[in-house]
Amino acid sequence: MPPLYIAIILGIIEGMTEFLPVSSTGHLIIAGHVLGFVGAKAETFDIVIQLGAILAVVVVYWDRFWGLLTPKQNIKFSGKYGIYLLFLTSIPASLLGLLTHKYIKLYLFSPTTVAWALGAGAVMIIVVESVPKRERISSVDEISPWLAFGIGCFQCLALWPGFSRSAATIMGGMLLGVKRSVAAEYSFLAAVPIMFAATGYDFLKNYQLFNSNDLFFLSVGFSVSFLSAWCAIKGFIYLLGKLSLRPFAIYRLMLVPIILLFL
Repeated sequence: MPPLYIAIILGIIEGMTEFLPVSSTGHLIIAGHVLGFVGAKAETFDIVIQLGAILAVVVVYWDRFWGLLTPKQNIKFSGKYGIYLLFLTSIPASLLGLLTHKYIKLYLFSPTTVAWALGAGAVMIIVVESVPKRERISSVDEISPWLAFGIGCFQCLALWPGFSRSAATIMGGMLLGVKRSVAAEYSFLAAVPIMFAATGYDFLKNYQLFNSNDLFFLSVGFSVSFLSAWCAIKGFIYLLGKLSLRPFAIYRLMLVPIILLFL
């Protein structure tokens, strides 16, 4: 398949799945095997197009991110306090990721491990949606430092490719008393610093795999990822007002036998 088509397909997959509780990394690993686009260069390409998805979050929640630089007295999640909350959420997965990055790349980037992660995450979604919860937090501005750190601890589950960072943080927030839609919004905001750090770290280590001829290939994947992520974020927030996370769990469970049998 021509590289341009691969860039478009992977860009769409990355953007549509990055912020849904279905795991973009897992989908990219599976798609890469189907398309025959695997190896160190493919893994770094997947990292680069994640930056497009990150940019989509910044655009959609521009007021929130701008508020981190220009704090307002009537908005608690702003200025240094908002940055502090995001920092606390990023700490657990960042530290654990630095310690285990080599082993994750070596042992967990395969269709089989992704399938088990999809299944484990699906079961956890069903359990979290089924247990009684007391929704105490109905706005991002009500999130406390301890709550931000607690959500960050759940985010560590996303280091297992296929589990989904979005699923981990949303479920963590829900278990800690955050309203589902608010947990999703905070999940989007918290994704930016940790994803930017992870993608930047990985790209700096492997940028030499690409040359000037790859710039168009990378830019297409980046742009498509941005556009599809923007649409996915808008659609997901709308759906959360009407549905639970269970349909995503069912989708994940349907993928597991397909992956195990055919990949």
